[in-house]
Amino acid sequence: MSQMPNYKQIDIYNPTEEHKMLRETLRSFTQTEIEPQAHEFDRKEMFNLPLFNKVGELGLLGITVPEAYGGAGMDATAAVLVHEEMSASDPGFCLAYLAHSMLMVNNLAMNGSEEQKKKYLPGLSSGASIGAMAMSEPSVGTDVLGMSSTAEKKDDKYILNGRKMWITNGTVDENKTPCDVVLVYAKSGEKNGRAQVSTFIVEKGDKGFYVGQKIKDKLGMRGSNTAELVFENCEVPAGRLIGAEGDSMLHMMKNLELERLTLAAMSLGIARRSLEIMNKYATEREAFGKPLSFFGQMQRHIGESYAEYKAARAYVYDTALKLDLTKEGNRLDSDGVKLVATTMAKNVADRAIQVLGGYGYVGEYVVERLWRDAKLLEIGGGTLEAHQKNITRDLIKSPEMILK
Repeated sequence: MSQMPNYKQIDIYNPTEEHKMLRETLRSFTQTEIEPQAHEFDRKEMFNLPLFNKVGELGLLGITVPEAYGGAGMDATAAVLVHEEMSASDPGFCLAYLAHSMLMVNNLAMNGSEEQKKKYLPGLSSGASIGAMAMSEPSVGTDVLGMSSTAEKKDDKYILNGRKMWITNGTVDENKTPCDVVLVYAKSGEKNGRAQVSTFIVEKGDKGFYVGQKIKDKLGMRGSNTAELVFENCEVPAGRLIGAEGDSMLHMMKNLELERLTLAAMSLGIARRSLEIMNKYATEREAFGKPLSFFGQMQRHIGESYAEYKAARAYVYDTALKLDLTKEGNRLDSDGVKLVATTMAKNVADRAIQVLGGYGYVGEYVVERLWRDAKLLEIGGGTLEAHQKNITRDLIKSPEMILK
C-alpha cells in the first residue's frame, strides 16, 4: 500500500498567527465595547459614532487597504473574521462598518488613482472620515443599468443629478449631516446603445449634495443610519472620476464579491450567537422536571442549527481563502455563500426564539434583535433571487465548476 501524502493542515478560520490574534482582539473588543451599547442604540435607531472611532483606533476601518495608504493590508479572511465577530453582538453597527470599509474604502483602494488613494484613504482608514457607497435609487435596486442618476461633463467638472436611496452611512447623525465621502454611481452617457455607468467621489460640502431623509422605523439593522442622498446640479471636479467613464461595472462586480462574502460572514455571527443562547437556555430551563434539551423538539432546533451553521461557516471561510481582492474571479461562490448563509442565519435566529418561547420575543434575550437584523441580509447587497439567477447563469456557462 502506497504511503499517504503528508498534507499540511490549514486552519481556514485562522490561517496565520496574525488572523488568530485579530480574532482574539475582536472578541475582547466586542465583549467590552460593542455588546454593552447594542441594545440601546438599536432602540434609539442611532449610529454610535464614538464607537466607530474606537474601531478606527484598532486599525480596522481600512483592513484591506495597503499599509502605504494607512490601512492594515490584510486579506479577505481577515475581513470575514471581523464581520463574524462584530455581528455576534451588534449586526446593525457591523453593517455601518461594512458600508464604510468594504463598499467604499476597499472599492477606492482597488480602483482609485494614486492621487485619489493618497488623498482619501489615510483619513478613511483612521476614522477621521466616514464613507458610503451610493448605488440604489428609489425605484431601482438590483437593476443597476436602470438607474436614472446622471453625470454630465462640463469643462473641468461633472454635474451630477439624481437621488439615491437606502444608503447606509448616508448620514451620520439625527441632524442629517452627510458622511464625509461618498462613492456615487451615475450614468455618464451611452456606448454602442448601452448605458455607461461611472463612479464619482463626492465630498460633504460639495455644492448641490445633501441628505433628503433619514429612513427610520426599519425592521432591523437599526444601529446603522440609512438615508436618501440628493444630488441637484452637484458639481464634482473631473479629477474625482474613478478610472475612466463607463468603468463602474468592472469596479462594482469586483467589489461585490467581497461585499457579499462579508455579508455572509455577518450571518455567521448572528447564527453563532443565536445558537449559543438557545443551547444555554435549553440546558438551564426545565419543563416537566427535565431540562428542555432532553426533549426531541428542542434537540431538533439545536442540532439542525449547529450543523447548518458549521456547514455555512466552512463554505464562507473556504471562499475567503481563495478570494483575490485585486481581481474579479469568483462570483459563483460569493453569490453562493450569501445565498446559503443569510437564510441559515435567519432560520437559526428563528429557532432560538422558538426555544426561548416568550423570553425569546423580548429584547433582553437578544435573539429577537438578531432575527430582525438577519432579514436584511437576504435583501441588501443582492437579493436571494439575484444570487439564484447569477449562480444558474454561471453554471450554464461553466458546468465544470460543479466538480471543482
